[in-house]
Amino acid sequence: MFRLAHLSDIHLGPLPELSFRELATKRVTGYVNWHRNRRRSMFGDTLTDLVADMKMQAPDHVAVTGDLVNLATKKETVAARLWLEDLGAPHDVSVVPGNHDAYVPGALKRSYKEWYDYVVGDNPLHAIGNSFPYLRTRGPVALFGVSTAEATAPFFATGTFRRGQALALAKLLDQAGKAGQFRVVLIHHPPISGATSWHKRLVGKQFFSKVIRDVGAELVLHGHTHLDTLYWLDGPQGTKVPVVGVPSASQSPGADKPAARYNLFEIVGEPGAWSLTQRERGLHETVSGIGWVRERDLLNDGRAVDARPRSDARPAHGPVTPMDEIEEAR
Repeated sequence: MFRLAHLSDIHLGPLPELSFRELATKRVTGYVNWHRNRRRSMFGDTLTDLVADMKMQAPDHVAVTGDLVNLATKKETVAARLWLEDLGAPHDVSVVPGNHDAYVPGALKRSYKEWYDYVVGDNPLHAIGNSFPYLRTRGPVALFGVSTAEATAPFFATGTFRRGQALALAKLLDQAGKAGQFRVVLIHHPPISGATSWHKRLVGKQFFSKVIRDVGAELVLHGHTHLDTLYWLDGPQGTKVPVVGVPSASQSPGADKPAARYNLFEIVGEPGAWSLTQRERGLHETVSGIGWVRERDLLNDGRAVDARPRSDARPAHGPVTPMDEIEEAR
C-alpha cells in the first residue's frame, strides 16, 4: 500500500512588516484582507498541530497544492522554504504553486527559486526554462505537478492552464499510463466548471478536461477553495477520475469555511485494477483535537465508486457529490 498525504492553502502567518513600496501594489488589498479576516482565523497552532498529526500517520509522500504564502513577499517565500524543509525532504514532498504564491509580477519566479527542489521533477533536464508540468515517480505512483499560478489584477484570483502545458501533461500521463503507474495530478485551481466564483476560476479548464478525457489519470488533487469537495471528470473509455479538494491547513474552527484538514489516500492494486481510499483527518467544529473526519472509497478494482461517506464515518463539513448529480466539466 502507498499512502499519499494532501495539504493545501497553507497561508503561513503572521505577515511580515511591509514597506510602503510593497504596499503600493495589489498587496494592499491582501494586507487589508489579512488583518480584517484571516489573521483571526488562520494564525496560531492550527497548522503546527495538523502537520504534527500528519507526520504521525507516516505517509509515503506529501502533496502540497499551493498558496504557501499570503502576499508573496521575499520574507514570506523564504519562510515558506524553511517550513517545507521542516515538513520533509524534497524527495518526500511535492509542491505546486497557487495564486497567492504569484501575488504580484515577479513573485512567482522568486517562489520557484526558493522552493526549487520541491517543484522540480525527477529529470533535471525538464527544469530548463519552465519546469511545469513536472513528473515524479515514487514507487507505483507517478505525481504530475501543474502550475496555474499567475499574477492577477486586484480582487481577482484566477489561474490559467494553457495549451502548451496541456500537451506536455498529456504526453507525460500517456507514458506513465503505459508504464502501469497510478497517476496523480496536482493543481491549485479546481479544473471544474462552477467549483468557485467567476473571479477565482481556472481559465483553460477545457484543456485540462480534454487531457483527462483523452489520456486519463487515477486522481486529481487541488486546493484554492478551502473546501472539502469531490467531483469527477470523464476519463477514457467511460472511466471516471476523482477530483478532490481539501480545506486550508491553517483554518481554525468557527469560521465560514471548514476547519483545517488533510487527506490520506491509500493506494493498492495494479494497473487496471487500482483501489483508492480517501481518509480525512482534521479539526472538528465542536470537538477539541484532531481526529478522523471521513473515510470513503473512490476507486475499487479500477472502477469509480459512488463516493458517499461510509456509515461508520463521522460527518464532514462540505459537499459529497454522488456521481449521477455532478456537473460535467467540458
